[in-house]
Amino acid sequence: MVDRRGFLSSFAGAAAAGATLNFGGELFARAAQAPAQLPDRGLYDSNEEAYWAELRKQFVIPADEVYLNNGTVGSSPAPVLRAIFDGYNETEKMAQSDPEDYPIWGYAAWNEFRDPLAAFIGCKRDEVALVRNATEANSYIANGVDLKPGDEVLMTDQEHPGGEHPFNLRAKRYGIVVKKVTLPKPVPNAASVLNLINDAITPRTRVLFFSHITTVTGVVLPAKELCALARSKGILSAVDGAHVPGMMSLNLHDLGCDMYSSSPHKWLQATKGSGFLFVRDEVIDRVWNTIATEGWDDTKIRAERFQRIGSSNVPALWGLRASIKLANDIGMERIEKRHRKMADYLLGEMVKRGAESWTSPDASLRCAIATVNVPGVQRTELEKWLWQTKKIRIRGGDPSKLRLSTPYYLLRKEVDRFLAAFDEYRHVRT
Repeated sequence: MVDRRGFLSSFAGAAAAGATLNFGGELFARAAQAPAQLPDRGLYDSNEEAYWAELRKQFVIPADEVYLNNGTVGSSPAPVLRAIFDGYNETEKMAQSDPEDYPIWGYAAWNEFRDPLAAFIGCKRDEVALVRNATEANSYIANGVDLKPGDEVLMTDQEHPGGEHPFNLRAKRYGIVVKKVTLPKPVPNAASVLNLINDAITPRTRVLFFSHITTVTGVVLPAKELCALARSKGILSAVDGAHVPGMMSLNLHDLGCDMYSSSPHKWLQATKGSGFLFVRDEVIDRVWNTIATEGWDDTKIRAERFQRIGSSNVPALWGLRASIKLANDIGMERIEKRHRKMADYLLGEMVKRGAESWTSPDASLRCAIATVNVPGVQRTELEKWLWQTKKIRIRGGDPSKLRLSTPYYLLRKEVDRFLAAFDEYRHVRT
């Protein structure tokens, strides 16, 4: 790996070269200007807001922009960008020590990347495969589990298309049955979810698939209890965890699920195109590969066979590893606490303004997403107005749902700036 001093020197040169060649110059320059060190951990204890303000400087998001949409995609901070550039710098030299070694992810164990990931998410290395995103992992699950015509897959009505549609495709092609449970908006408590799922299970239910945090409302479902319910009835549990890593602490063994998918580009702010599939060791041999190359049927390599997908992007894995290190350096306990604090503040302020909370009144079922419905406000119009006139970026759903994300580097003054802009919009447009 390139040493820090040498990298910064080469990075500055790359920034200048990039500007000359008209590719990536601004990105290189912004990443190079980020502080070389994270803020001192003691600053957190003396002035928490100042601590997060210092961390905000690690992101290339312009200082005059407010970004409230990690629920779709996060911005990779400077340490992650630097790692990606390091990865390209090293791999593209084609100077590997072994002449049989080439930088083409898809035919190797990549334990140097799986080991930190497994430690971060609470599982064994041999239970996790490096894939490109949660959609790919969910497709592996939907198409890899043995299901017969008439077998049922139970899910909620708040699943992401990348979680729902792999099962819909299999239903259309092979005759399995997809059943949905309608979750209330908001979900009042964990017991209501458990009762709805339990009542929907039938003797034909083979898989329980649900989002740990739903993309529709951001509610944190009682995943551990749902997985225990499924196991008690001999049903496989498959969890879409696209929003969880980097948003809140995660231990898959404690969670007790059979399978778990994720896209760390959201809240862990890892490289786009880096994801993972977890399959509990006792279940691995029950899941078929749906992409086949050398090693696809080698059960000795356990979950590694699911990441053998052919050539892909190795520097993306360098970025994933760096994003894990950054989260560990900051501390997931601090990150999760910050996420909850900012989302609770934003949700409370929106409710004061007459918005309907669609997440949950139970604070344990919320984290870093505050979803509200604001009757009379046209979401798409508001979204465009905020971006074009205020440089504030949000996401929602028609006609009047707003899904507001609160990443840890989001400052209180930036939330207040959004609230002031929202008030102005309502005064001017309604």
